[in-house]
Amino acid sequence: MITKDQLRQCMPNCKDPEMWANLLNIHMPSYKLDNKEQLARFIAQCGHESGDFNILQEKLNYSSERLITVFPKYFKNLMDTEIVKYSRNQEKIANRVYASRMGNGNEQSGDGWKYKGRGLIQTTGKENYSKCSQFLFKDDTLVKNPDLLIQPENALLSAIWFWKSRALG
Repeated sequence: MITKDQLRQCMPNCKDPEMWANLLNIHMPSYKLDNKEQLARFIAQCGHESGDFNILQEKLNYSSERLITVFPKYFKNLMDTEIVKYSRNQEKIANRVYASRMGNGNEQSGDGWKYKGRGLIQTTGKENYSKCSQFLFKDDTLVKNPDLLIQPENALLSAIWFWKSRALG
């Protein structure tokens, strides 16, 4: 069990520690993530990935300069006239950097944007949405409605899926 005060100590910028503590206390025992060490590791990772449990959706608002630094494989240099089309355009960036991988279609398919990172640990890619959806709903609910992962309870449950599916805890 974790209290809102303990969560606030760990994640001082968390905007709603009471809600998150309640959700953690409801779901962690059900998934056998209930000893202190497991809980500490899980909370630390979730807090890191989500900006202290505040960011449940990937931000891709990069300048041209930052695109080259963060995604050098997809954006080679500032002299490339193509880069201007992507600068600060989150949808175009996601569609390019997540194209043709993780179960996504090509850049024109829009899958990169549709299946961008969401949840506490940023589930990314159609394949991961499908696997997470099978774990949570036993169907393709998340593939049809990926924004469900920005709802706090689903954001937490997707992080639990990630953790369990990779035997991290």
